[in-house]
Amino acid sequence: MQTNKRSLIAASCLAVSMAFGTSAHAADKNANVHPDKVVYHVNDSSDARAALRNITNHMDVNPEAQIVVVTHALGVDFLMKDARDKAGNPYHVTVEQLELRGVTFDICEITLANRKLEKSQFIPEAKYVPSGVAELAKLQARGGYAYIKP
Repeated sequence: MQTNKRSLIAASCLAVSMAFGTSAHAADKNANVHPDKVVYHVNDSSDARAALRNITNHMDVNPEAQIVVVTHALGVDFLMKDARDKAGNPYHVTVEQLELRGVTFDICEITLANRKLEKSQFIPEAKYVPSGVAELAKLQARGGYAYIKP
């Protein structure tokens, strides 16, 4: 009887293990059916290089991801023409590459008004939204976007 119990337990464990393995594999196969929808929030350009690296990594493992970068306050600065990181590397090169992969870069128009900045000061890949924080809320609440703050 003890041997039958052990055999039954072993068979049950194997069945559960196989079921979870199959479910995990099915979930991986369905990842591209429902791609990630993510909004990256940048409100300080000192975080921009890390954000761009995170987004590049995200797109490398999930090329179908729908990614929006929302910038406001000091976070808009890395999208300005000729903006460079601490090492002197231009931001626009990475931004252009990511835009070609479907990533969008939104700039808050309230920030532009408050800081007396003009759209002509920014790279062509930049798009504009009336309010950065309102856009973050809309994407999360109504768009189903996950929020990431690098």
